Amino acid sequence: MVKSKIEDLTAFIAVVDTGGFSSAAEALDLQVAKISRSVSRLEQSLNTTLLNRTTRRVDLTEEGRLFLAEAKQALATLSNAEEKLLFADAKPSGRLRIDAASPFILHQLVPLMAEFNAAYPDISVELISNESIIDLLERRTDVAIRIGQLNDSNLHASRLGESPLKIVATPEYLAKHGKPESIAALANHQIVGFADLPKFNDWALVEPCQTKPFILASSGESVRQLVLHHHGLALLSNFMIYRDLAAGRLVELLPRAVLSPNPWEQIQVVYYKQTALSERIRVFIDFLKANIRL
Repeated sequence: MVKSKIEDLTAFIAVVDTGGFSSAAEALDLQVAKISRSVSRLEQSLNTTLLNRTTRRVDLTEEGRLFLAEAKQALATLSNAEEKLLFADAKPSGRLRIDAASPFILHQLVPLMAEFNAAYPDISVELISNESIIDLLERRTDVAIRIGQLNDSNLHASRLGESPLKIVATPEYLAKHGKPESIAALANHQIVGFADLPKFNDWALVEPCQTKPFILASSGESVRQLVLHHHGLALLSNFMIYRDLAAGRLVELLPRAVLSPNPWEQIQVVYYKQTALSERIRVFIDFLKANIRL
């Protein structure tokens, strides 16, 4: 028999997400005492302690950590079920929270937002930039764009396509340092690399070559900007540089040197398998597949 009430689940999740009872009460516009009673009632119904409380902080117990994901999923499923019933004959609506790395947001999503908003004016889009992989449920994220192989078995992936990796530099850099005519020559050039994703600095080439970064940046967009300012060569996805190549701001080097297909060329949109796919998520995925340029 299910004993947990929706309001108690909501209060518990809010305490965890906001970091405390006072902040949860403020977020839900309720009294702190009511939030505390809800959490206590939930713990009593489950006969377990979900939160360790001190004067300075609130921490999840192991039981609380396990229960949190299920509680969030239960509320998400209920919300989607209600949405289907309430808006069966209406246009897709509601908040759509999308997570992606900053280059994908800037070069793929931002240019499409006007057209998407015109087609679905009742959907409120939130674009959240993260360079690392996040937990969709904990960040209250509906969908995320992932680049590379998908290892999380709790996620459902819908393939968007592949974006070729290309070695690029500016004409100005090449005029000063020369154009590499072979893979081995790359070792003599300045390489712009990734500070927080060192695996991206190990270029998958048809021949082995030591490409030690000359300068590092924490995001793909920062790497792109460094290359555009003539700091060196970089290996970047076509989805973020195709306009630069077309305009002549960047030049592709050694096009046959990069291994392809490459796992890091895969672009996927993901969401939790257990989530009942809402119409706002469904129309976004369909729109992205029809309009994305990789």
